[in-house]
Amino acid sequence: MMPLDRRALIAAMGAALVAAGAPAERNSPPTSLVRPPRLRPGDTVGLIEPAGFTDDAFDLDLVNDTTAAMGLTPKPARHLVERHGYLAGRDADRAADVNAMYADPDVRAVFAVRGGWGCARILPFLDFRAIRAHPKLLIGFSDITALHLAFAAQAGFTTIHGPNASASWPAFSWDAFRAIAFDGATPTLVNPVGKEDRLVQRIGRIRTFRHGKASGRLLGGNLTVLAALMGTPWLPDFTGAILFIEDTNEAPYRIDRMLTQLALGGVLGKLAGLVFGQCTGCTADGPSYGGFTLSEVLQQHLEPLGIPAFQGAQFGHVASQFSLPVGVRAEIDAEAGTIRLLEPAVA
Repeated sequence: MMPLDRRALIAAMGAALVAAGAPAERNSPPTSLVRPPRLRPGDTVGLIEPAGFTDDAFDLDLVNDTTAAMGLTPKPARHLVERHGYLAGRDADRAADVNAMYADPDVRAVFAVRGGWGCARILPFLDFRAIRAHPKLLIGFSDITALHLAFAAQAGFTTIHGPNASASWPAFSWDAFRAIAFDGATPTLVNPVGKEDRLVQRIGRIRTFRHGKASGRLLGGNLTVLAALMGTPWLPDFTGAILFIEDTNEAPYRIDRMLTQLALGGVLGKLAGLVFGQCTGCTADGPSYGGFTLSEVLQQHLEPLGIPAFQGAQFGHVASQFSLPVGVRAEIDAEAGTIRLLEPAVA
């Protein structure tokens, strides 16, 4: 067997990564937060599909009409209606759409039409030097978490974890988004009060694991996507951060597995506070006698951290949800179940 030339092997691997579009070296974390310009009526916003595809023209008509109803002018990406398996086009093409929107001087913000899966696949093809030079709001959630975290690590400007462009946009969601993206407000985010015909309301309830207040910059998104990025250059520094996470259709043992991964990877131990939002459909498949509930899993992971932490904030895979500006400083009150923005997300 030929002796292994380790230097040659490492050099070859580096060349392969560069050829594939991966960064030759990891950028230094941004030293200060940049605030993109706020949205104003009449602004042009780019529509991208960096993950899954939309194959119904009626759905895209709704997206255009929804964007127009916000007072904005939609501009579809070049590859918006393409499809490659379960993806909205090939990786290089979806990344090219993101790069083009940030290079386009007419585009003031970028809306993800939908999530799905695939954002992580395009990260090596993104031109972060150009993106960093043209700060613009990126709006979306679910799989868009991969872009939010990568932008926090590599671009250094605010993005908004909020409804995708194809969402239903009830008044609660629209009002929360408009306050942050258009008005530059710094609201205290509080769950809506339930109006059920019950003696005790169930909607909007929270569960506190550790009381207290904590402040730090907001980082997070979908737990599954976050866990999948562990060990990559696309995660920001979580030291002193307020981590917010949500998920959908994940059994408690899988939530357990992913939180364990964050703990073993050193993320949870760096945090100042944690907010777990909505976890729709997060139940075991079939009877699970003797198994842990979601709240029990969260209790096992969050209480030992000794930091303010609570469950039930109104964000995630639900129609009515907060818009959470990624990267800005915020204060949480784990007993009240509130998230108070300490600085605006936009200039």
